[in-house]
Amino acid sequence: MRATSVTKPRHPGRGSLQQWAGAQFLALALALPALAHEGPAPNRVDVSPALITSGQPTKAFLESLKSQGIEAVVYLAPPTVGDALADEHKIVGSQGLVFVNIPIVWEKPTPEDFQSFTRVMRALEGRKVYVHCQMNLRASSMVFLHRVITLKEPPDKAWESVTKAWVPNSTWKAYIRATLKANGVEYDPF
Repeated sequence: MRATSVTKPRHPGRGSLQQWAGAQFLALALALPALAHEGPAPNRVDVSPALITSGQPTKAFLESLKSQGIEAVVYLAPPTVGDALADEHKIVGSQGLVFVNIPIVWEKPTPEDFQSFTRVMRALEGRKVYVHCQMNLRASSMVFLHRVITLKEPPDKAWESVTKAWVPNSTWKAYIRATLKANGVEYDPF
């Protein structure tokens, strides 16, 4: 007769240990976006003394921009996204700050989006600029491209700011690669 070993799950009613661990991992993965989105300016990266990127800020944070020395806000998500503040342009404008919205579609960034962003950033040169989107994914990527292509900063140094915010998904990897290539920059951060 053959001896068999039976291992009972450590968490009765939840299946095997592997299933339990998988469920815990899934719960954490689902919670991470919410955790990253906490705070007045979630996923904030201070790129330089004159340039900050982040996810969707709170109304209170937007109301404090002038006191932080910010002179312009560039918002890179469509104003119709779920967590957008409907009156963001008014909140920013009431402080005498410049507000620009470039509504980049998350799943389909275009060469025109980069061209628009670059034109705006050139026009705002010499000012302290706050660039944001929903989670600092569009913002960090577009700022990286602007720094490398327009400002001729070293790609490795500019890429550090992106990695503080996220690891680009396949859509944005392809977009970043194509934009660098179209502008004669031989660099692949992936």
